[in-house]
Amino acid sequence: MIRRVRTDDGRTWWVRSSISWTRRAMTDEFEHDMTDFGHGIIMLVILVALTLFVVFWTPAEVVRPAWFVLLVLLILLMLPVSWALQRPWLIRVHTSGPVGTDGEHLEEVVRGMIPARETVYQIVDDLKRTGTPGDGNGSLMRVGSPPPLRDS
Repeated sequence: MIRRVRTDDGRTWWVRSSISWTRRAMTDEFEHDMTDFGHGIIMLVILVALTLFVVFWTPAEVVRPAWFVLLVLLILLMLPVSWALQRPWLIRVHTSGPVGTDGEHLEEVVRGMIPARETVYQIVDDLKRTGTPGDGNGSLMRVGSPPPLRDS
């Protein structure tokens, strides 16, 4: 998602957010990050194998109600969806002004889709209200060069 904001001082700011599939974990969540897809694939294979064992390899005398099969399918679908929704999002804020400088370039990493959207809305609101992307106490950090602008 890309948002363009023009502030009162005439500068144009670009606020972009994108999901980060390979970004390293944030420092406080290092142990819980799964940057290698191999671990996730192994866990998914084990879960599917156990589910197939319970559902299909039980004796014929055992009655499997339809709600049990639906519950197992719901659990299988819930795990990857929740994992994908909790991936880190990279939020980039940059401008090319003032004239004669490289501009300002800031980045922030937010975990989860909903908190990322709220952060983007807050940054856009701050830009419209004060002309700066934050109050200086947030987690936006300055970076060296501007990221390439591309439509997503």
